[in-house]
Formats: sequence, C-alpha cells, structure tokens
Amino acid sequence: MLLAIPDVLTAEQVLRARQIFENAEWVDGRVTAGHQSVRAKNNMQLPEGSPAAREVGAVVLAALEQNPLFISAALPARVFPPLFNRYQGGQLFGTHVDNAIRQVTGTTHRIRTDLSATLFFTGPEEYDGGELVVEDTYGTHQVKLPAGHMILYPATSLHHVRPVTRGARIASFFWIQSMIRDDGQRTLLFDLDVAIQRINSERADHPVSVQLTGVYHNLLRRWADV
Repeated sequence: MLLAIPDVLTAEQVLRARQIFENAEWVDGRVTAGHQSVRAKNNMQLPEGSPAAREVGAVVLAALEQNPLFISAALPARVFPPLFNRYQGGQLFGTHVDNAIRQVTGTTHRIRTDLSATLFFTGPEEYDGGELVVEDTYGTHQVKLPAGHMILYPATSLHHVRPVTRGARIASFFWIQSMIRDDGQRTLLFDLDVAIQRINSERADHPVSVQLTGVYHNLLRRWADV
C-alpha cells in the first residue's frame, strides 16, 4: 500500500522547522547509508541526535501520534526517530531498498522496517526534480507532495529520488515497525477500518458497524505481533 497522508504538520510547524534547518549543520548523507545504498546516495543530512534533528523530530512524532489516518494505515508498534535530508545542485539517491533492520544510534533498540515514510518540508514549486519514485507490483509511482504532507509505503519497495536541478528539497525520512508485518494483511485492515468509519459517519446506529468492528479486532488479534 502506498498512501499519501495530508497535513501531518501545520504550515506554522513547517515554517518553524525550516527556520531551525537554516541554522543547522548539514553533513554528508552517506553517514546513515547501508552497504548497498552508500554507492547510490548523494545528499546532505542533519546528524542523528543533533539538537535540530531532536527538536523537529519530536514535533513529527507528536503529530503522528495524533494523526488517525497514519495510525489506521501503519498500525505502528515502533517509529524510528525521524531523520532529515536535503537535496540540491543535482543531488540524488539511486535505486535501492531500505535495510530490513535499523538500530537506533546510541541505544540497543532495533526496529524492523515494515514501512518507509517521507515527510516533505519544501513544496513542489520550490524545486525541480526530486521526485520520490517507488516501484511496486502495480508499476512505478512518482511522489512530490506539498510541504507538511507525507507519503507512506512498504519498505520492501525499490525506490529512488531523482536529481534536484533547481532549489532544494528538504524532507524527513524514517521507518515504522507495524504491529502487522505483512503488507497485504495491513492493507486489508486499513480498507476495513475505512469502511467502518464511513458507515459510522453515515449511520452510527447501523448494526453492521458493530459486526464489522468485531471482525476488524478479531483479525487484528489474530495477526498482530506485539
């Protein structure tokens, strides 16, 4: 499932983050690349654990906790602390697949990367190129969202970022370990949840709503890895 989640951050939160980014130190993005992707990666990144990354990362995590669409789609068990990158002057990230396991720097904590996320801090009118291109069984998808919006997709997907030829593309990227590791099962639960919410909005007292809610939770109970 590839899903765009609008308005994860408000315009004010995006503006504040960009002010922080302007005064932050950026380093070579290959510091967090795996063995395979280090050869394909060409961008800049905020150092993990830097004051700027911690401050904006906390805002991102708090926003995700309050976002019903993200919760429904990801069913998160753990979220990797958000990282931040910048592409400009022709920088790009070649085709790669994300590492299956990521260790949180400075800790013994690891997460399984079931889902990848990119949250945009610059709008598409501010730069040329820079599309996130995700490949799945249904073809190739190009993603370039407004500032404050986020794309969520399976971390098993091959993907790349096209060269930025004008301006700068700034985004946060991170991974989610879901309670449901199988993407097909997670998609079924999301579709069922959306249907239940639609029924509740149209007729809250409809008896089928209770029945479908029971089915949802019984499937979650059967499939969840917590």
